[in-house]
Amino acid sequence: MSLTAAEDDSASEIHLPADIDWEMLDKSKFFFLGAALFSGVSGTLYPIVVLKTRQQVMLNDTSSFKMASSIFRTEGCRGFYRGFGTSLMGTIPARALYMGALEVTKSNVGNVASGRLGLSEASSSAIANAAAGLSAAMAAQLVWTPIDVVSQRLMVQGGVCGSGSSCTVGLKRYNGGIDAFRKIINSDGVRGLYRGFGISILTYAPSNAVWWASYSIAHRVIWGSIGCYWCKKNDNGNGGTCYRPDGKAVVAVQGLSAAMASGASALVTMPLDTIKTRLQVLDGEGSARGKSMTVMQTVRDLVKEGGLGACYRGLGPRWASMSMSATTMITTYEFLKRLSTKNQVCEVNERL
Repeated sequence: MSLTAAEDDSASEIHLPADIDWEMLDKSKFFFLGAALFSGVSGTLYPIVVLKTRQQVMLNDTSSFKMASSIFRTEGCRGFYRGFGTSLMGTIPARALYMGALEVTKSNVGNVASGRLGLSEASSSAIANAAAGLSAAMAAQLVWTPIDVVSQRLMVQGGVCGSGSSCTVGLKRYNGGIDAFRKIINSDGVRGLYRGFGISILTYAPSNAVWWASYSIAHRVIWGSIGCYWCKKNDNGNGGTCYRPDGKAVVAVQGLSAAMASGASALVTMPLDTIKTRLQVLDGEGSARGKSMTVMQTVRDLVKEGGLGACYRGLGPRWASMSMSATTMITTYEFLKRLSTKNQVCEVNERL
């Protein structure tokens, strides 16, 4: 991949490692290593997800610090990993679907946009990344929604607010993930496991599309700015200068681009994520009316509890979670792709 400095006609260039598409990957290595790497990432970030989820379903507003202190004091470290085993079981197949759909869509849409439609590299990349994020999120939700429903209910059972009082409505008690699956199916059928599936698609599909498109744009803008700086620094009339960033610079730009993309995505989708979480956690017996909640009823309850601000409960942990997850994910993902390339591709990249 080669980017001209500031996208102008300057002779100075930034030469980045070549992009790796679907056809260049060793699929067995890609999925096996991906399952191992992303399981580790999920385990590291899981406590933040627990904080976010509890804040979204509690009746009173409590700061993240008080919530974390209360969990540690009353439940110990195990409180931050409620439902993790169930979540991990779903993470592996969901990630496999996500990564497969992402790479196939990105490769196909990118070829169409740049080839048949004749769009510029920047436009083709943004469109391909947006389409890939959309399709990947939709594919992953087929597996992830049932896992999300179960793991989130395990996260909040026994939850307390900073004052030590119960902060959520009464919920069923579950003895682990299998017991939760069984009780949900017995009471609500398979539909109970897909509670909030529609709004999950409405939340994660646009969020992923926005994130991947924003990431593509931010990545290009940052490297363009670096190229512009390099061009001015080396503007001595010799021309033909070339900047080849080392591995640390590449990872730093990837991480910064991911954090920037996460900020916009979190702000846009936070209300939908709060509604989705409540729909998935507060079943018929947990709601005040003793019946299944609807989207409109959930919105009315949130506004009644704390105005529009209630829809943004857990924004801090979610933003932090998204930024750290995205930064870790994209750097891990790019590392995974390079580990999973076929031998001949590795040799070509080394020569470049």
